[in-house]
Formats: sequence, structure tokens, C-alpha cells
Amino acid sequence: MNAFIWALLAASIWGIVPLLEKLGLAKVEPLVGVFYRSLGVVVGLLLLGAFMLKPQQIKAIDLRSAGFLILGGFLASILAQICFYNSLKIGEVSRVVPISGSYPLIAFMLGMLILGESVSLIKAAGALLIVLGIWALKMG
Repeated sequence: MNAFIWALLAASIWGIVPLLEKLGLAKVEPLVGVFYRSLGVVVGLLLLGAFMLKPQQIKAIDLRSAGFLILGGFLASILAQICFYNSLKIGEVSRVVPISGSYPLIAFMLGMLILGESVSLIKAAGALLIVLGIWALKMG
């Protein structure tokens, strides 16, 4: 499969999951929701480790790369998830998800500032559309 198909599959799954999470948060506090969601991640890790990864693959990572990936996992799966669940608990899925899903804008800006990635007219137009979309959801 090519990158576009993989990205569409990811978007489809990520589009379905907030509906499940909104339903799951109906009678529980957001922190409880993060705990149970994380249990799903643990089950996924166990399956991944048991059936898809070889021990030598897991061991063949340098400390710096492992540190970045672990930090990313903690920030995304715990801290950001707590923020997202608090927002999802009290807000509408149709507003919360697009706004919280505007993280590509932040990644775009950090990519330019920290990684020295290039800016093109197309990228700048995309970033502007994200900002306009956030503004429209906030106002409407």
C-alpha cells in the first residue's frame, strides 16, 4: 500500500474512535476514560509484541530514539489525551475533534522553526486554511 492509502486508513480509524470515546465518557470522568483507553493500548502492545515484532527488533534501538518515542507516547497518549477527553466530555464531537485535530498546524510551524523545513505557498495556504477552520468552529 502507498502512503496515501495508509493515511486514509488512519484518518478513517481516527474518525471513528472519538465517537466511541464520547459514548464511553458519558458516565465516567475523563481521567477514568484515559485509564481505560490506555488499557486498550496495553492490549495492543501485547499483541504487537507477541505476533508482529521480534525481540531483536525491540532491542535494536538507540537510547536517543527510544527516549524521543517514549516521550512522544507519554505526551500524546496521556497528557494530550487528558486534555482531549476533558474537551470531548463537555463539548460536541463535531467541534472538538477538528480543533484538537489541528495539530498539523503546530507540527508545520515547529517543523519550520526547529527542523528547518521549507515553506512553500501551498504549505502556507494549507496552514491558513487550518487557522480559518479553527476560527470558524470557534465562532459557529
